[in-house]
Amino acid sequence: MIDGQPLACFQPFIDTATGRIAGVEALGRLRQPDGQLTSVGPLFADPRMPAIALRRLDRQIRDNAISRLHEAPADWFLSLNMSPRWISRLRPDQALPSLKQLARHNVDPQRIVFEITELGGNGQRLAEVVARYRDAGARIAIDDFGAGYSQLDRVLALQPDILKLDMRLFQAAALGGPSSEVVKALAQMAEKTGCWIIAEGVETEAQLNFALECGSRYVQGFLFARAQEAFFATDAFVPRFAELRQRYVQQKLAERGRLMQMRQQLGELMAILQGWAGAHAPLSALPQLEAFPWLLRFYQCDRHGTQLTPNLEWRHNGWVADNRYLGHNWSWRPYFYHLLAEGWEERRLTLSNTYRDATSNQYCLTAGQFFDNGERLLLIDIDAAGL
Repeated sequence: MIDGQPLACFQPFIDTATGRIAGVEALGRLRQPDGQLTSVGPLFADPRMPAIALRRLDRQIRDNAISRLHEAPADWFLSLNMSPRWISRLRPDQALPSLKQLARHNVDPQRIVFEITELGGNGQRLAEVVARYRDAGARIAIDDFGAGYSQLDRVLALQPDILKLDMRLFQAAALGGPSSEVVKALAQMAEKTGCWIIAEGVETEAQLNFALECGSRYVQGFLFARAQEAFFATDAFVPRFAELRQRYVQQKLAERGRLMQMRQQLGELMAILQGWAGAHAPLSALPQLEAFPWLLRFYQCDRHGTQLTPNLEWRHNGWVADNRYLGHNWSWRPYFYHLLAEGWEERRLTLSNTYRDATSNQYCLTAGQFFDNGERLLLIDIDAAGL
């Protein structure tokens, strides 16, 4: 039922700090009589394939990969895909086939990353086997992280060393929109738990930029290389990666420049609005403020975070007062308590991180500055789309 000679091909992981290859993932292929290589993926997705045949095929491919690791540089790691469903079938006292393969080929387990590929299997048995892999010196990765809620439980239970972002989720997030914030949050969670992030499926420069923004330690994908039978040279992608990384840095510098320019303009806007508020002038005395097209709204709070004034917005060629938030307390919002922590006496202008406004569904920044001897706080919501 399996047509072709099983073998492993290798797709590199690029270290984002150096541009060098840090390791490879073993991917199963079948060599056809005409020499062409075909992926084994469709076989493993075919429900008609007997499980015992697939386990045998998987071990053949894994054995081929391990046997050839001595051809790679000694500091590379090898990532091997492991199915939790098959791990669950092992008896508690049974020797682990992968560790036996490593011993047979004299491969140090510290060079191996066992990549848990799916959600199935017995969770307790999986945790026991993972502990044995880790005791042997191997590292643990969870593949397709973010593809399902239950993976959060798995992260807590297995405490992996590496998380591979789900490729479909990652590629969608790189286009922007709500999913990008979800992936960034997942990456931040991984960083806080001490995990390294791998972004797989990096096929475009925009996807690489997003991977760097997420803090990925390694990237993997067609932008650099497809899987091939022979190993690449360690420095094969260094010049290309350095060029792409430099373009990313220049892009971020340009964004930072726009933000610094906006800070300067915000200082001017704060002076105008605080002058108007301090004079207790009517709304009709407030100018249109065309020089600040990113201004969404502004309002005032007391130093305890309670909103004192309506939200004031420019709409339909005039200022409109929205009274819905009068009396609401915003002291729990980061932009407010950051201001308090930095000291209201300094009268510093602070700027929040970008967030999605729940009311307008826009990406926003909030600028804040105390005035009136520190008794009032002027807050300005800014459209962050241009940044």
